[in-house]
Amino acid sequence: MSLSRRELIKLAGLAGAGGLLGRISGATAATRPIAWRNWSGAQAALPAQRFAPASEDELAGWLRSARGVVRPVGSGHSFSALVPTDDNIVSLSRLSGLIDHDPATLQAQFWAGTPMSQMGEPLKQVGQGLVNMADIDYQSLAGAIATSTHGTGPRFGSYSSYVTGLRLLTADGQALDCDAGNHPEVFNAARCSLGALGLVTRVRMQNRKAFRLHSRQWVADTNELLEQLPELIHKHDHFELNALTHADVSVALAMDETDNPETITKEAGGDGTKIALLQWIHQQYRHWPRMRAGMLNFIARHLIDFPDALDDSFRVFANVRDQRFHEMEYEVPAEAGAACLREVLAKIRDSKVDTFFPLEFRHVKADDVTLSMFQGRDSCAISVHQFYTMDYHNVFAQIEPIFWKYDGRPHWGKLHTLNARQLQPLYPKWKDFIDVRQALDPHGKFLNPHLRSLFGIS
Repeated sequence: MSLSRRELIKLAGLAGAGGLLGRISGATAATRPIAWRNWSGAQAALPAQRFAPASEDELAGWLRSARGVVRPVGSGHSFSALVPTDDNIVSLSRLSGLIDHDPATLQAQFWAGTPMSQMGEPLKQVGQGLVNMADIDYQSLAGAIATSTHGTGPRFGSYSSYVTGLRLLTADGQALDCDAGNHPEVFNAARCSLGALGLVTRVRMQNRKAFRLHSRQWVADTNELLEQLPELIHKHDHFELNALTHADVSVALAMDETDNPETITKEAGGDGTKIALLQWIHQQYRHWPRMRAGMLNFIARHLIDFPDALDDSFRVFANVRDQRFHEMEYEVPAEAGAACLREVLAKIRDSKVDTFFPLEFRHVKADDVTLSMFQGRDSCAISVHQFYTMDYHNVFAQIEPIFWKYDGRPHWGKLHTLNARQLQPLYPKWKDFIDVRQALDPHGKFLNPHLRSLFGIS
């Protein structure tokens, strides 16, 4: 049933009472400050306490007593400042693994701290597979749905869109079991919450039968690929392109379901060698743009091998990222995707923007999740990267206004500069989320400075 106004007020009162209790300590909580840093190194914190509960009951008790701000942390793969706080950081890494599954509905429930990389094999053992996956599987399940992390394919939504139920621990430690029929307003908000409503401990996902994928890559002229885009996304289950900056070509990637029992494993060692080569060319020829473009075009077409992969879906979807980077990503309306990408590439070329990482270009299906970047519209996701040792501020500052021009929504887990004033007009259900958040956490127990800026809370 729907969460009534009276219930919202009651929850608000309970959450407020929870904030008056004192902090507990225990063997599972760090007794001295331990620094935290995200994967790219751009975000850091020295919280007063880091906590890793072994059970929901332990987490609920700790929440009732925790003083100050509480921020959840997964793998640290978000680039934006979602985690940093001087108070409390809590990890759900000990709440991990498959809880149960339903062979009739092809749904499965996992602990929220489960790494996405550890979901594929257990699901395969029960005959299931995730409908779609991102190309990085380092994230925790809770972190992936909190930011509407996604893969590619115009017929496939983000992880958040496949959530059919979840358990949320509120500021007072109360457990809310939410789905489309039970607390639906909370459910829709919690499917992409940025960790601002409470702590998600269990997630039920809608899956499909286990399946295999065949992945193919090839190099082609970027403009030609964009002209062929309607045909390519219709022909392939999953299609994306990685556009080389300061060049004229892109690496196209297509993945399609297959019954072929043969196994062709992905190349070992990740993308480090290719990225190192791009970096070397960039450094050697940065003052000769035409020569650099010619070198990049030639090497991509003739000297770099892009082998096929054929395996279980979860092994083909995921890639090893052994080169760190900073990332900005915006989701623009699907019909504007190609034009936006062309303009971003032109800005990088004409302004001599100092970056050598390829740009990612992917399609994502619309959903009805309150704060999802894909709420109400099919989208193209365009990702811009900067090597982790290089300054990203100038690069992103030059490119970000192009995304604004195309009504882009920033990926919640990636770097951007927007606050509540710019974000609210982009989300038709913005107020719905704000109302739920205020009812569940009126005193801002789960809000760090970054989230306060996003939601316009002083």
